[in-house]
Amino acid sequence: MSTAPRPGENGWHGVPGSRIPPQRAAVEDGAGWAATPLVRSHPLLKSLLGAWALAACSPEETAAVEAHLTDCAPCADEAVRLRDAVALLHPEDSLDLDPGLRGRVLAGALSRRPARIPVPEWAAPYEAEASRLDALLRDIGEAEWRAPVRLEWFDGRSAAAREVTVADVIGHLTAVDTVVAGVLGMADPLRGASPEERTEALWAADAADRTPASVRAAWRDQEQALVRTVSFAGGAAAELSVDYGPFALPLRDAFLDRAFECWTHAGDIAEAVDYPYAPPSPTHLNGMIDLAARLLPGAIAARRRAGLAPPARTLVAAGTPGRALHLEIEGRGGGHWYIALDSPGATGTPEGEVAHVALDGVEFCRLAAGHIPPEEAAAGSLGDAEAVRDVLYAAASLSRL
Repeated sequence: MSTAPRPGENGWHGVPGSRIPPQRAAVEDGAGWAATPLVRSHPLLKSLLGAWALAACSPEETAAVEAHLTDCAPCADEAVRLRDAVALLHPEDSLDLDPGLRGRVLAGALSRRPARIPVPEWAAPYEAEASRLDALLRDIGEAEWRAPVRLEWFDGRSAAAREVTVADVIGHLTAVDTVVAGVLGMADPLRGASPEERTEALWAADAADRTPASVRAAWRDQEQALVRTVSFAGGAAAELSVDYGPFALPLRDAFLDRAFECWTHAGDIAEAVDYPYAPPSPTHLNGMIDLAARLLPGAIAARRRAGLAPPARTLVAAGTPGRALHLEIEGRGGGHWYIALDSPGATGTPEGEVAHVALDGVEFCRLAAGHIPPEEAAAGSLGDAEAVRDVLYAAASLSRL
């Protein structure tokens, strides 16, 4: 038995014996949409709600439905639910913004009104990497804050690792940042403690009240306070000494170090939660590579004192040329550095080159972070094999928890 509605039933006033609504029938008869007036019965308009939510109604149908929604509360509620459901059908927009967008926006804004208190150029890499990490943290869900993250470093002899959570990684960054904060006169509850001791103290503290929001806020607030403080401090602050325990850095280099660690651990987090994460800008990456290259002669000497490297071949007076390794960094952040091999105070020059190592910029940073073994790092090397080994192992020894 046919179940088709008869003309006049349920608001159906189309062609008798057919399922074609009046407007469609009018078009098929060649009369156009306006030939048959739209019958605005409740059942017909209710049946059009799905098409209306999908924006598939004709202009006349849309006008009739929307006029009906102002008078019919049940249909209005149903329309809201349908529109919300349609919104869920749209593909999600990417959360990964163009890495250059922030720079272009800032450049455009500053070209119109320069900052009264600009961020020092040497603090810009830290501000940029902290902002990128904060964007990552904003995107991940609360459950992902408990995701296991593998922290890796090189202890001077072999690879070391520790598994923590995303929240622990951010706590570690917060703890180490307090070393810099104390130099600037900010709060430093563990003054005199090493970065590792500060991290362990924070991890051992009662975590019952630590939520993802509070962990992120504590780190972000301190980071912003650091940038704000050095912006107001003036140029002399750049040379303040930041004591990390085994070594000390001028404040300008300490900010580069903090940028490097921020990027490194952001990469650790991104890998743990399967989040795409790009390297720093070439300019900032070059600054980080330059810092590591400048630290290498001291790291080589420290390994010799610890019995982890053979003694220097010759004695070289401070400030004079000696044997050098040519470190060629290719690709992003690339450049050329000549690493003094026989004394931290010696000068590396092309004339003293005894070996040559070529490395990709990001790979060199992964080596300096202890994320790849020294013996697997060099893309190519020539010359004195002992000098190459000393430099690669010294680079890995720059890493720490």
